[in-house]
Amino acid sequence: MSVGSPRLSRPEAVRRVGLYNNLTIGWNVVEGVVAIGAGIVAGSISLIAFGLDSGVEVSTSLVLAWRLAQERRDGCMAGADRRAVRWIAVCFAVLALYVGYEAVDQLADQRAPDVSLVGIVLAAVSVVVMPLLAHAKKRLAPTLGSQAVVSESRQTELCAWLSAVVLIGLGLNATLGWWWADPVAALVLAGFAGYEAIRTWRADSLADTCCT
Repeated sequence: MSVGSPRLSRPEAVRRVGLYNNLTIGWNVVEGVVAIGAGIVAGSISLIAFGLDSGVEVSTSLVLAWRLAQERRDGCMAGADRRAVRWIAVCFAVLALYVGYEAVDQLADQRAPDVSLVGIVLAAVSVVVMPLLAHAKKRLAPTLGSQAVVSESRQTELCAWLSAVVLIGLGLNATLGWWWADPVAALVLAGFAGYEAIRTWRADSLADTCCT
């Protein structure tokens, strides 16, 4: 069974992906600002990393918006799609390197973060919201024949997993006083991002349905 939306016309699929993409941008702007602010206040590298991931998510969503704009203007843009995928991979790699460095530094210095109830609530909400947006975008990717849509939806899925990891780390620190759970959670985030950078860079393009 196809996971796409064969009943939708291509222009309608483009419109819907654009709508979901705009919702993703809006949510992640709010999420990023709140997470980074709460992370700075609490001294939590996992929260700061979570906020930075939201920034990466915004950048990848903007790349996807550019990709969709290219199609609306010029029709089938297989080359633009591939460039968009590569930029998304670079965003993953930058996030992985920065978060990995900061997490190791916090572990080495044994810096204990404060409890952040704001961060816990934010991560819990993101665990619910992000999978819904990721599924909505991914199911339209075959209709568009766009690997960029698939890659961007993977970033949204990653955000959901990272939310769960951050939630666990913050929860362990709040309930059991395990300070090291925060930088360890950040290291898991870095590992996820590094894996996605490699997988996205090597991704094969989907069949370009607008040209078949």
